[in-house]
Amino acid sequence: MARTKTDKADKTDALLIARSCALHRPQPWAPPAPEMGHLQALVRRLKSLTEMRQMEHNRKDVSPEAVRASVEAVLAVLDEQIAQTRQRIRDHIGTSPTLRGRRDLLTSIPANAVGHIGEATAAALLAEIGDVSQFAGARQVAAFAGLVPRVRQSGQWKGHVRLSKVGSGRLRHALYFPALAALRSNPLLQALRQRLLGAGKSKMLIVGAAMRKLLTLAFGVLKSGQPFDPNYGPSGGPKTRQPAASGA
Repeated sequence: MARTKTDKADKTDALLIARSCALHRPQPWAPPAPEMGHLQALVRRLKSLTEMRQMEHNRKDVSPEAVRASVEAVLAVLDEQIAQTRQRIRDHIGTSPTLRGRRDLLTSIPANAVGHIGEATAAALLAEIGDVSQFAGARQVAAFAGLVPRVRQSGQWKGHVRLSKVGSGRLRHALYFPALAALRSNPLLQALRQRLLGAGKSKMLIVGAAMRKLLTLAFGVLKSGQPFDPNYGPSGGPKTRQPAASGA
């Protein structure tokens, strides 16, 4: 294995990438469909605008009188842009049968399942997950979001279990606040939190577990193309109805 490289003369990185591609044969990258790319651009712009607004709001609290009017003027512009962008997202989803159908699947998940997915969260999930057919299963989409636990261990030493966070930070951000709300209000997740706290798990790992459960349900309804159905399945638990096999 090559252990050193120099930026000018060494091609270590290129060789490692070439060997990895030859070994794993990854699928060629394809750009998102135009309607999905449009949604992704709008959702990411909305996130940038809300982050800018938060920064200006923080400045307002500590700004001297000489610049406070300027900060308030910027806040007013940002509020207007945020409102317009949110409306453009709603309009774009509403005029696309595909996106509208997927949004309705996501919003069919009720709060008593894991956590309710509202329209804003649904738009963010659709934008960041993209085409669900690119994922083989729920664990793969959880890894894509960086929500798979990472264990650090060497010999007899065992470190803390943490979220990998090697994945889409935007997708984790979209799930974070719905998961927090679910942990506060959902008895099932409250029981999970107590069990994990008793096992010595960190609070962030518990939030990550709630995020992963919510993402699993979201992936399930999108993959099956069926609304959430709590009565489906032999256990009667909160599952999604799977499409019947062809020829059954």
